[in-house]
Amino acid sequence: MADQRGQAAVELIAALPALLLAALVALQLLTTGYALTLADGAAEAGALALASGGSASEAARRALPGWAEDDVEVAVEGGRVTVRLRPPSPLAAVAEQLAVTSSAVARTTG
Repeated sequence: MADQRGQAAVELIAALPALLLAALVALQLLTTGYALTLADGAAEAGALALASGGSASEAARRALPGWAEDDVEVAVEGGRVTVRLRPPSPLAAVAEQLAVTSSAVARTTG
């Protein structure tokens, strides 16, 4: 029994990096899902502004929180508003790979 003393502590210390990595991956996936929800709302806001004669790009940017200001690209082509948003991430390369895109179309009645 004396030889097994402290084994649980050693195993916990050995498993800690894997647990931290799993937690970081889960958190990054959650932020990516949140970014997709925000991009959807921003694209819809832009399409609504476009349909009412306003600036789609400005409306889409106003629909996003402040942290997204430098991480968003808004494109307007015809009646389609496309929002590309990079989720928050400690690594810029990861954020770029996980960027989400959402589109909305403004239709005019006539």
